[in-house]
Amino acid sequence: MEYLVTMTTHVPEGTRDERVDDVRAREAANTRELAAQGHVLRLWRPPLAPGEWRSLGLFAAADGAELERVLASMPLRVWRTDEITELPPHPDDPGPGAAAKLRLSDGKAPLEFLVSFSPAIPAGTPAEEVAEARHREAESASELARQGYLARLWAPAAGPGPSPTLSLWRADDEAQLQAILQALPLHRWATTQTTPLTPHPSDPAPHPSR
Repeated sequence: MEYLVTMTTHVPEGTRDERVDDVRAREAANTRELAAQGHVLRLWRPPLAPGEWRSLGLFAAADGAELERVLASMPLRVWRTDEITELPPHPDDPGPGAAAKLRLSDGKAPLEFLVSFSPAIPAGTPAEEVAEARHREAESASELARQGYLARLWAPAAGPGPSPTLSLWRADDEAQLQAILQALPLHRWATTQTTPLTPHPSDPAPHPSR
């Protein structure tokens, strides 16, 4: 099972810089080990406010109990709170490493974005119209993965209320991404939220410089 973990760190006031540096060094070493074990798949920085210390991580674990053991082993956990989102597999997910490598015309690496889709199909919409749009959406997802724009796709997590579909995208910039999203067959019935991502220093995936 895969999980998206939002990790927010609050270093206690008065903590010596040497202590912070030591914990961060041990965190980086521990992250490399967890990546080698297949638990840490990706790490990113979302947009941050001044002084904010927050990361997004894509983790793999057999279940929630194993994930907790993995997170508890990380040295920064002493100062950190974690928000966990379970990521069930989506039938249209290209799968880890299956999407084509998107390369820009200037040879630079594309930007990455986390996108949530919250569908809201109007009441009374004919079932045939919905089914046809979903079929075309699956075809679009396959083609966009082949082109390298769609990297991953996860189904809504089970819960008492509706949950968004989460996806990882690559594009030259946010304007190009929005044009791609707006062309999707289900976009007219969905609210989307886009989070720009930048590579974390301990991200196990290679990320060539832009």
